[in-house]
Amino acid sequence: ALNEDEMASFVEKFKEDTGIEIEYIQGGAGDMSARVLAEKDSPYADVLVGGSVDVYEPLAKEGLFVKYDSPNNDNLDARFNDPNGYWQGWYMGVLGIVINRDRFEAELKPLGLEYPVTWDDLLDERYKNVFVTSNPVTAGGGYIFVADQIFRLGEDKAWEYLKALDKNVHHYYKGAGDCISPVATGEFIVGMSWVHDIYKQVKAGYPIDVVIPKQDAFEIGGVAIVNSGKNQENAQKFIDWLLTEEIGTMNTKNSNRYSVIPTVASPEGLPKIEDVDLVDYDRAKAGEMKPAVVEKFDAEIISKR
Repeated sequence: ALNEDEMASFVEKFKEDTGIEIEYIQGGAGDMSARVLAEKDSPYADVLVGGSVDVYEPLAKEGLFVKYDSPNNDNLDARFNDPNGYWQGWYMGVLGIVINRDRFEAELKPLGLEYPVTWDDLLDERYKNVFVTSNPVTAGGGYIFVADQIFRLGEDKAWEYLKALDKNVHHYYKGAGDCISPVATGEFIVGMSWVHDIYKQVKAGYPIDVVIPKQDAFEIGGVAIVNSGKNQENAQKFIDWLLTEEIGTMNTKNSNRYSVIPTVASPEGLPKIEDVDLVDYDRAKAGEMKPAVVEKFDAEIISKR
């Protein structure tokens, strides 16, 4: 559940460093985790990599991963290591709002709007049909956005918020990253996605800005070894390799994600993680409530559009 260009660089570098070849299938975190679940009786994959560990928790409880305690995780903050040993955190990402600067200046600023700085700002009716986001049923980032609202508002008010926001949403994309290009090219004015992916398009020269809202949520990007995969030893080598300073630095440079390795610098051009206003995100609860939350979102919001 990584971007195609990032995975391609991993494949090349891992083979260069270890001689081991990687064959991969790429997609959104929701789709990739669903595939692991669907193949549980005859797994094709050895490793699930990318996407938030919120997605990993339910799979671990289903017995779909095997425990692995990498020797390279000893100096990491405890929150990046699964206390039960089934998944490993190796990067961090924060959610953000992507804004097409040209269209905002031309169409929304004359209406008296300034850039949104909180999630609640997006409820303004002047964002109707110019805002896009991702479906939490299929997108890990979409689910973390929903969980963010539950943790900052409480469950009842969060669902009120999500249903009110739905009135402004033109449509929901399958993956969180899918929201960025339509805003970058001016099809829509505002979207929600991962800051690291938005910032790639900023650096590519598109007329977009990124806002990191207050009470933001963050993901811990995961990796885990699939139970009964055919290449368990190589899977362990892959996790050890991900947790090196060299690869952490490469990933931060290529993806703009924050590394869990303390000696790796923050992405250039983005604030340090300690300067971001983060919500009190209960990762264990987020994993536990995910099946019920996405089912409710699908039934009460998506299916009623």
